Amino acid sequence: MSVAQLVDAIVVGAGAAGAASAYHLASRGHRVLILEAQAMPRRKPCGGGMAASVQRWFPFDLSPAVDQVIEQVRFTWCLEDPVTAVLPGDAPFWIVQRSRLDQFITQQAVAAGAELLDGAPVVAISRDGDHWSVDAGGDRYSSRAVVVADGSSSRFAGQLGLGNPRPRFASAVAVEVDTPVLDPNTARFEFGLVKHGFSWAFPRQGGYSIGVGSFIGNSSVDADAVLAQLLPSLGLPADAGTRLESPLRVWDGHYPLHGAGGVVAVGDAASLCDPFLAEGLRPALLSGVRSAEALDRYLAADDSRQAEQALQGYSQVMRQQWGESMAWGRRIAQVFYRVPKVGYQLGIKRPTAPQRIAQILSGEMGYGDIAQRVIKRLLFQRG
Repeated sequence: MSVAQLVDAIVVGAGAAGAASAYHLASRGHRVLILEAQAMPRRKPCGGGMAASVQRWFPFDLSPAVDQVIEQVRFTWCLEDPVTAVLPGDAPFWIVQRSRLDQFITQQAVAAGAELLDGAPVVAISRDGDHWSVDAGGDRYSSRAVVVADGSSSRFAGQLGLGNPRPRFASAVAVEVDTPVLDPNTARFEFGLVKHGFSWAFPRQGGYSIGVGSFIGNSSVDADAVLAQLLPSLGLPADAGTRLESPLRVWDGHYPLHGAGGVVAVGDAASLCDPFLAEGLRPALLSGVRSAEALDRYLAADDSRQAEQALQGYSQVMRQQWGESMAWGRRIAQVFYRVPKVGYQLGIKRPTAPQRIAQILSGEMGYGDIAQRVIKRLLFQRG
């Protein structure tokens, strides 16, 4: 096993969160090595929806990675009783294919000075004196800091004491269908077909990204039964598409996302997925940006106290900018998905509700802005 020279940071995983962290670290002049298990570009099951407001976190244009711009969101109950919300013109919703987005941001990171080694699965991360030792692809790499970005099935977040030690997973199945799209500017959310969850259909170039997810309880989702009804509503055969189980590691409480010695978790490895609407890309990109800012301060720290404060700052800012909203989102989910028909009538069908959901998806509003009224309304009706 050969030993590479010491770098400032090793990023484990070239997904959206890892690539964003690598870009922002490299653009600040740090020596960054990205280790990706698969050959790039690689497919990743994901609906691919994200708020266009994420553009403000990057100095380069993200539009080359955008498949479709969504102008409205359509909600249904058992494929009927539709409600449509028009998204704000200055804050639309984007649909991306993860293979393109992840590679695009990774390419920006490489252009900024980062090095990418793909097809190099990491097998071990350990502390070696005053630096980290990372084993991947038969070689050993050394760094002053590590970004754990290895996704929902992360093997290293728990080992290194990052995030929720007992992560909660939502049961989900992702489906990719290549077909002409009926309404390319509309994202669809269906709440009546899935027990304790919902399904979605996002238009992309040349087809749909479709998902089925169950968000409370431990039962697996009966995706085939749901898709047998959902797909024909889109003009598709009931057995269309390539299906893949894709558990979502959802937010389930406030936990430190940093550890001693300059290690942080980002994206799905940090359990940041929205527990109500399953949004994962915006928090992934946010965590990539904020982790890079914190590690930049950590690497420049003059003493251990400053270094620790820099790392604590990452956990704190993610709690403030994402976790506090998700705490309310989880409470809404626990009530809404137990009485979904009531939730649809009192939550989705209220005159102001679709626009509020659109604002949440666009990043203009958090769950805390609506949570207390929504929960009281649902509990009162349920009682």
